[in-house]
Amino acid sequence: MAPLRDIECFALVARHRSFSRAAAALALSQPAVSQAVARLERELGLRLFERTSREVAPTDAGAALLPHAEAVLEQAAVFAAEAARLAVPAPATIRLAYAPLAGGFAARVARRLAGRKPGVDLELVPAGWRAATDELTRGRAAAALMSAPFPPGFASAARFQVPLTHLALPAADRLSTAPVLTLDRAGRLLLPRGVPLPDGARLAPEPVDDPAVALDLVAAGRGTLPVPQLLVDTVRRPDVRFVPLAGPPPRLTFALVWSAATAGEDVMALVQAAQEALRR
Repeated sequence: MAPLRDIECFALVARHRSFSRAAAALALSQPAVSQAVARLERELGLRLFERTSREVAPTDAGAALLPHAEAVLEQAAVFAAEAARLAVPAPATIRLAYAPLAGGFAARVARRLAGRKPGVDLELVPAGWRAATDELTRGRAAAALMSAPFPPGFASAARFQVPLTHLALPAADRLSTAPVLTLDRAGRLLLPRGVPLPDGARLAPEPVDDPAVALDLVAAGRGTLPVPQLLVDTVRRPDVRFVPLAGPPPRLTFALVWSAATAGEDVMALVQAAQEALRR
């Protein structure tokens, strides 16, 4: 197999119809290019160029071989590029399952982690309580930003609370136009996990893993749902109304949850990023 440099010299001379212009393109001397073409001709046993005082033109054999030479050079360039890519270590990836209600905090954590560990790629996966627990226990997610109750056997940090300030009701409910409501007047209550049942309230059978998704149950008349201000501000749907709750609001507790037994350096950097994001 002829050296790639000799093939490259042949291709550039053929393309430029000039030894001097090919030499300039390759940052070589003209004699070096001439010697490379001569070596290739001896290797192949073929004359590749007709040389006159005015121009350099490929012979029939040179013209026939030129496309193949260019294909060889293209593949060599692809090979070199792929080798260079493989020589750079791929960024470490850790998976964070997060409750959609805590999406803003998850984004802050991601920015903090990017500043702390630029080589770590954080994959954000929205997940309700049941899905986040499954991601953790099966080891698919390194950590979860989720609401209480947290799965046993896992560590938690960066706890914060989200007050449930309004009650979501079906738009057709007679109470949907009330100026304020208490939970004991809410009818069947769709209660998010981790929120104690208020005195006098009636609990609907469906557990709520994700309040944003549970609005579909509200619209279907399956119950009423305490929600945070975030949903009141961002959700616009004609089949649901939000009424302010009277008295101290119930609260959802969130935290970053992870396995302390298997956590590596990158996961601990994620924990530190969450703690920093909570403080600032």
